[in-house]
Amino acid sequence: MIRTNSKNSQSCHKAILLSILFLGFTTLSFSQKTAKPNPLKAKVQQSVDTRYVALTDLSDKIWSFEEIAFQETQSAAALSDYAESLGFKVTRGVGEIPTAFVAEYGSGKPIIGIMGEFDALPGLSQNKVPYKDPLHIDAPGHGCGHNLFGVASLGAAASIKDLIEKGELKGTIRFYGTPAEEKFFGKLWMIRAGLFNDVDVMMDWHPADETKVNAQKGLALVDFLVEFKGQAAHASADPWNGRSASDALELYANGINYYREHIKPTVRIHYHIQDAGQVVNVVPDYSRIWVRVRDSSREGLMPVWQQVEKMAEGAAILANVDYEVNLISGVHEMLINRTGSAVLQKNLETLGPIAYTPEEQVFAKKIQESVNKPQIGLVSEIKPLEETLEHSMGGSTDVGDVSWNVPVISLSATTAPNGTPWHSWAVVACGGMSIGHKGMGYAAKALAMTMVDLYQNPALVESIKAEFKTEKGDYSYKGILPDGPPPIKSKLQ
Repeated sequence: MIRTNSKNSQSCHKAILLSILFLGFTTLSFSQKTAKPNPLKAKVQQSVDTRYVALTDLSDKIWSFEEIAFQETQSAAALSDYAESLGFKVTRGVGEIPTAFVAEYGSGKPIIGIMGEFDALPGLSQNKVPYKDPLHIDAPGHGCGHNLFGVASLGAAASIKDLIEKGELKGTIRFYGTPAEEKFFGKLWMIRAGLFNDVDVMMDWHPADETKVNAQKGLALVDFLVEFKGQAAHASADPWNGRSASDALELYANGINYYREHIKPTVRIHYHIQDAGQVVNVVPDYSRIWVRVRDSSREGLMPVWQQVEKMAEGAAILANVDYEVNLISGVHEMLINRTGSAVLQKNLETLGPIAYTPEEQVFAKKIQESVNKPQIGLVSEIKPLEETLEHSMGGSTDVGDVSWNVPVISLSATTAPNGTPWHSWAVVACGGMSIGHKGMGYAAKALAMTMVDLYQNPALVESIKAEFKTEKGDYSYKGILPDGPPPIKSKLQ
């Protein structure tokens, strides 16, 4: 990594940055703040720099594979094979999930884990350009930046592995390849298999449009399918002989929408109509709707979930059809660990913000123009550690469930322009080029530096675990998932 110690060297550094080709950037550069140096933190940063080209190549491969939940065969193989080539012991197919794996190095305590996701989203394929331009029509794309997520986490784990191998740190580093976060929440089955039981502290990050410690809880969530089954008939000749499953679906959706007036502002309900009949001249005998309910806590989620499920029976009665409700899975809100968050915050402040080239800022502003957002470009300033709100909004993640089983320290790193829609083509475009690559490298360094703190300070680990125990209280974790194996082959695929 380039460091600057004088005005002359800063000017030289800026000149070097301006001369680097937009898509040919291969060295990570961050503004550094003066701090007492930790030699091992310098070494993990150098390790990420040394592997930067290999990590970006790996990320670009996963970006190009465009694989959705439980189908990430090539992505999982690329990550696990790379881990194995670095000397990690790899166990594949864990938790009854073919694309889940664990890569481990070292022995004894502490056991520090780090998670990496790698699934894409349907219908978001995109070229590396600042306007909507699908690479493959109707194909998936990494609209949440998961091609960067898994690779950065593995890069951080590899830098720690180097130090354990040299005897400069003691303990175990464990990388978790966690598939199907976008749809089925694969970590739930990994938790059920006991794969996190002996971990002391877990590290996590996510691509974002800003750089900060994740100090908010997000939303608890439940997914379920509702199916209606009636009787087909000719829609004109004898409709009285039909019982429309589509009618039931419409009544159910209307019921959900009327219910919105009577729920708390923290609740979110959304649905996807997957099947409402095939042709216009047949009374449909089958329909299916995928429903998702969220709230800021599992406690608040439960009564809303129960009511929305009950409404399916009412719709079935009105349409004179049969119905069936099947749980897919659900997640808890995050249990924030403030002790661990404070340690990560200090490392972000030591690294400083990501430095961008003028060309990267132009690319970012063109994206913002395309999506009608203020053209302010990329923002990576390090924000102060936020207070954790009782009711924080936003998305949901199965990392939340991990956080109720082991303390989790989490980071967001800038990989796309500020204010642009997430789960969109804009995120895909940036994830395949230097803007995303820089965020990936930055996250790897911040996570690795924080893990150095954990390995070097056993008292810190105990403090983090003590806070976790206090905040969890007497709550006994129970995952929201059906009995049986993961839905590798599902109606949702």
